[in-house]
Amino acid sequence: MSIRDAKKVLEIESEAIKNLIEQLDDNFSQAVELISKCKGRVIVTGMGKSGLIGRKITSTLSSTGTSAFFIHPVEGMHGDMGMVMKEDIVLALSYSGETEEMKKILPLIKRLGVRLITFTGNPDSSLAKESDAVLNAKVKREACPFNLAPTASTTAMLALGDALAIALLNKKGFKEADFARLHPAGVIGKKLLLRVEDVMRKGEENPLIDEDKRVREALFVMTSTRLGAVSVVNKEGKLIGFFTDGDLRRHLQKDKDLLERKISSVMTKKPTTITKRKLATEAVRILQEKRFDNIPVVDEDNCPIGIVDERDLLKEGIA
Repeated sequence: MSIRDAKKVLEIESEAIKNLIEQLDDNFSQAVELISKCKGRVIVTGMGKSGLIGRKITSTLSSTGTSAFFIHPVEGMHGDMGMVMKEDIVLALSYSGETEEMKKILPLIKRLGVRLITFTGNPDSSLAKESDAVLNAKVKREACPFNLAPTASTTAMLALGDALAIALLNKKGFKEADFARLHPAGVIGKKLLLRVEDVMRKGEENPLIDEDKRVREALFVMTSTRLGAVSVVNKEGKLIGFFTDGDLRRHLQKDKDLLERKISSVMTKKPTTITKRKLATEAVRILQEKRFDNIPVVDEDNCPIGIVDERDLLKEGIA
């Protein structure tokens, strides 16, 4: 019974979002235009559940390049509207469009002369009639069996807020670098900012061996660094090959004298490499596509200066 109920809720809410596509009109374009030309900030406001959705929309706008903050309508009537400047624009959320607290701050908004955009399920409401752009968030029904608790309607408003934020992101030409600047911490920050040089092993932890050395000596280097791989260099210190424990197992099946062979005779020539300034996510992509465990890092002269190991990327939470 509970799974059937859950499926019903998800069906209703997904239908509510899908119906928004047909409800979009020139008001959406007008809202994007108004906000993109706004020299101030987007002041988001809403009461109850709409207010909670408004807080999330505020966060999404701010993190995608549109400066925004939330004002509770009641606190707005008790002084917080003083934070609103003439250059700002107000985004009001009210499904009924007749919420008393929202209607009471309308005169304050009009007195300040700021533009008003409204998310509502009632385009003929008092709030909608005073708005410069009205985004229709009407749903056929709530997921609540009594059609009372805000469920599908708040989901619709949330999705509409995401649509607005992304439309603004694209219009402003917001780039990945801008996103990284606003998200320096956490997994998002790491994926956008962390570079190969930040995660590669270098110095004594970077396994290197001369091309004239034997496989048994390479095996010692691989074991000492616990990476299961070694970069092979020539007399000029340039990378000419790569040898892994996988190569070792494959060759041992065919050659009982493998350990006495020169590493240059069994190494992988012209191996895949990466440079230190590449994003660490690029190293993840290469390792996953080629099913490698590690990859050598080279400088502009093709000298190995480090090695990236999949386990280190996993520790950083980006693999």
